[in-house]
Amino acid sequence: MALAPALFLDRDGNLIEDHHHTCEVHQITPIPGAKAALEACLQAGYRLFILTNQSGINRGKFTWSQYHACNRRMLELLALPTPGILEIKAAPERPDEPSVYRKPSPQFIWEMIAKYQLDPARCWMIGDRITDWDAGKNAGIHSCAVRSGAGRPEDFAYAESQGFTIRADFPDFVRLDLGLKF
Repeated sequence: MALAPALFLDRDGNLIEDHHHTCEVHQITPIPGAKAALEACLQAGYRLFILTNQSGINRGKFTWSQYHACNRRMLELLALPTPGILEIKAAPERPDEPSVYRKPSPQFIWEMIAKYQLDPARCWMIGDRITDWDAGKNAGIHSCAVRSGAGRPEDFAYAESQGFTIRADFPDFVRLDLGLKF
C-alpha cells in the first residue's frame, strides 16, 4: 500500500484570520481562497490535519467550550467534502509550561504519520509562526511559512535562513508548491 501525502495546518493566520487569541464565533473568517485550496488538496489525495497552539486557554482568556465553538464554525464555513480535516489537535499550554503537543513539538505529526500511514517525504507543516515551521523541521517534514498571519519580518528572515518555503498565504502555497489548480 502506498503511503499518503498530508498537510499539517496551523489554524489562525493560515486557514482563518488571526485575532490574537481568537475565541469568539463571530471572529471566524476563512482566509480568502482557503476553502478552494483545501478542496483541491483533498481531490489530489492529501490528508488534512490541524495542529494549533491555543495558550489563551491556560492563560484564562477563553475556555475549551469557546475554542470548540470556533472550530465548529470554521468547519461549517469551510464545508469540506469527506474526509475533510481528519484530526485537530490543540495545545492549551502557555510557552512556559511543559507540553507534549505544543509546537514546535513534532509529537502530533509523528503520531498522525504512524496512524494514517503517511509519507513524510510528501508531508508539509504550513503556518505563520516560527513554532509552526520548527514543528515541521523537528518532525522531519517540509515547512512552509505563510505571510497571512502574525509573522514578523525577523521571523521570515529566520524562515529564509532555514530554507523553509515562504508564500503569501495557504492558497499561494497550494498553487505554487503542490501545483494544484482551483
